[in-house]
Amino acid sequence: MNREHLTGTGIDPAEVAYFERLAHRWWDTAGPFWPLHRLNALRLDYLRDRAAAALGRDPRADLPFAGLAVLDIGCGGGLLSEAVARLGAALVGIDVTEKNLRVARLHAQGSGLAIDYRLAEAGQLAAAGEQFDLVLNMEVVEHVEQRGLFLEQCARLVRPGGVMVVSTINRTWAAGLMAILGAEYLLRWLPRGTHHYRKLVRPEEVTAGLGAEFRCLHRTGVRVNPFNRHFSFTPWMGVNYMLVMQRMAV
Repeated sequence: MNREHLTGTGIDPAEVAYFERLAHRWWDTAGPFWPLHRLNALRLDYLRDRAAAALGRDPRADLPFAGLAVLDIGCGGGLLSEAVARLGAALVGIDVTEKNLRVARLHAQGSGLAIDYRLAEAGQLAAAGEQFDLVLNMEVVEHVEQRGLFLEQCARLVRPGGVMVVSTINRTWAAGLMAILGAEYLLRWLPRGTHHYRKLVRPEEVTAGLGAEFRCLHRTGVRVNPFNRHFSFTPWMGVNYMLVMQRMAV
């Protein structure tokens, strides 16, 4: 899939080119994706506990996601995909950047994990009628150009009774100051241009985009301490936040 093939979709070709340039750095814990490495340590427990409970699984089991079909949208180099696969999930990871997927496949092979990585968009899987018990929509929606289309496609990928977890950045003045000006330009935690304010997404825009079939089971803000780079949960959702959304059963 090249950038010309993305015309008319919810994917922004400029975003694809940006992540292509960084693909080789995914598993470097001190590189540009260090926030995702640290965030994974926090959100994996959250995913296991909230999703398992919603899907009738025991979150304390060794493999709480055993037998579940899980989709990781915008899987990148596979950081979250591998962590969730280790919980027993039959995992499909999709991305629109071939370089990311090459990194993900090689790392999964070296880790002894069988993960189905595909060069694909959410809309392609939705058009094919594929559905999953759990859909991970993490740090993706703030990078797409056509948010409404993207969320509608993602909603179709969740089976009735299934769950989608969305993690993104709120469109607030605080997020503009902290997530863009602070993280990218002052602290230089992220490469400049990682985020664009107009693409940031308010929680109500996510819920509206998924549609009336979805109900919110839980929501939380996520904060980072600028002094020790420690991530933690917070009731305040003014910058980073996560939503656990369940599609109502027929």
